Amino acid sequence: MSTDLIMNGLQQSLILAIIAYGIMIPFRFLDFADLTADGAYPLGGAICAICMSGGVHPALAIFYGMICAGAMGVCTALIHLKFRVNSMLGGVILSAMAYSVNLRIMGKPNIALFDYDGLFGANIINNMLLIVTLLACCMIPFAVFLRTDFGLRFRVVGLNPNLAQLQCISIEKYTIFGLFLAGALFGLAGSLMVQLQSYMDVGIGVGILIHGLASLMIGEAIISNSTLNRQLLAPLLGALVYQQVQGVALSLGLAPSDLKFFTGTIVLLVIALKKSKTKMSG
Repeated sequence: MSTDLIMNGLQQSLILAIIAYGIMIPFRFLDFADLTADGAYPLGGAICAICMSGGVHPALAIFYGMICAGAMGVCTALIHLKFRVNSMLGGVILSAMAYSVNLRIMGKPNIALFDYDGLFGANIINNMLLIVTLLACCMIPFAVFLRTDFGLRFRVVGLNPNLAQLQCISIEKYTIFGLFLAGALFGLAGSLMVQLQSYMDVGIGVGILIHGLASLMIGEAIISNSTLNRQLLAPLLGALVYQQVQGVALSLGLAPSDLKFFTGTIVLLVIALKKSKTKMSG
């Protein structure tokens, strides 16, 4: 692979890591199957794009994208908690609705931002440092939170909801909080991607969930999730490995249109590997 391909892959993998962290929070800490990434990711991008085209500062545009995508996560939580709709079904419904919402927000299928100054420049190293800084600003406070009394209650909700109820821990409150965080991370990733490529297309979120899930599962397969520190490191490590594997596949002649099939295959192989390890240990 060329140096440019490797560097671009690292840049993309850092944004993918943000998505993987957004998937990890409800899946691993709340035992909540949240599928809103395919809708919240482009929603954050659409909000960011329309704000920037309206003259809003790019940093503030990212913040607005995060808030709106976080609100979508809250809607998923409320649909499940209040109407007893299956969490996966609720996420799929909202993601489908988000497509129409994004088109309404944007007014057209795509928005070019080449004439607007974003946070990113031509220097890939500086771009990566900026993404790493933003990722650290999100995940370091979250890691500290998980070790507080509130964070321990948050973790109990996913580990043992019956115990949480006996301890008078509000499952509803912590679920809403967790899905807001996840949605905000999806919105952050979508906003960063839009500014990185100076372009927003309404279809950018198609299949993003499976890419993030693959990153999470690869990371957990490499270092496991047996401790909190390993769990928090797994999405980043998995995203870095996954993106480079994709780069190798492309350099070997795999067509870009085949990547989703390739990603699905990776996810199935990781699941099969984990199942086989469980049987052997049992």
